[in-house]
Amino acid sequence: MNVSIVGATGYSGLELIRILDNHPHFNIVSLHSSSKAGQYIHEENPHLMHINLMLEPINPIEIAKKSSIVFLATPAGVSAELTPQFIEAGVKVVDLSGDLRLENPESYKQWYKKEAASIDTLAQAVYGLSEWNAANIKGAHVIANPGCYPTATLLGLAPLCQKNWCEPNSIIIDAKSGVSGAGRTPSLNTMYSELNENFKIYKVHQHQHIPEIEQQLNKWQEDITTVEFNTHLVPMIKGIMTTTYVQLKENVTTAQLVDLYKEVYQDHPFVRVMPEGQYPCTKQVAGSNFCDIGVSINERTRRVTIVAVIDNLVKGAAGQAVQNANILSGYEQTAGLKQVPQYP
Repeated sequence: MNVSIVGATGYSGLELIRILDNHPHFNIVSLHSSSKAGQYIHEENPHLMHINLMLEPINPIEIAKKSSIVFLATPAGVSAELTPQFIEAGVKVVDLSGDLRLENPESYKQWYKKEAASIDTLAQAVYGLSEWNAANIKGAHVIANPGCYPTATLLGLAPLCQKNWCEPNSIIIDAKSGVSGAGRTPSLNTMYSELNENFKIYKVHQHQHIPEIEQQLNKWQEDITTVEFNTHLVPMIKGIMTTTYVQLKENVTTAQLVDLYKEVYQDHPFVRVMPEGQYPCTKQVAGSNFCDIGVSINERTRRVTIVAVIDNLVKGAAGQAVQNANILSGYEQTAGLKQVPQYP
């Protein structure tokens, strides 16, 4: 099946190329960029010297002539304009930006500070949390790929919220990410001299992933409406760790929680649950589509700690996008995604 990538020169776009280049069913036929059109992809990305594709302008009609699926690895605000054109052209869309994730246009305007996609476009978008929405993804025409932080957070909380076990006002999410999550555009905060040997909190109470997390948690457990969520920049290139604290309504042990998580995720190949007393680190999922989870309950406070780790560019972006494309195309979820994590 032929596919195209719009926004091929950003970190998520480059990760899509890496994954799709080894995919057994998808064939990259075109790469597109608004700023680098006319250059070959390997000119500024020599690790792709074996790929002889020129970056083309973004023309939905021309893309539709050659591709069945387009991946939009674009900045916020771009997909909202492009997606209706691809829908009209009959191309399936997997959108890696945040433009189609929030069902309420006013919420998008508030958190992203941009104009929202049309109601008609949003109505066609299916939230692509692969492990929990595969039935709807399979028949979709437009996929809103989840954000990186929401992916780790939601996979960690889902088993508890599905059972209505969480005290609704008790959820605190302490999230940390490598610098690649900030994108490829240079900025003061991502300079080596600013980031190295440093640790920063950012977007305090203002991160645009907050409403995405709350929207999905509310679908699972109706009395959850808000969460405490803050993010930190860690001096490493890739990786996300979310440490979530939540008070439970039920009296359970750590062993029972571990058994619950293992049962819930036993048929999901990309979620691995740690044994009791063990907790994941970011390095153990680097370069892979895995989400590893460890859980424990504090017997003194009756508060659960959930630790979830992902590679922000793979399971948090390009990997989950390919997983969703596999689902909507009828392929195995693991197609092209069986990479063993990079270590050390």
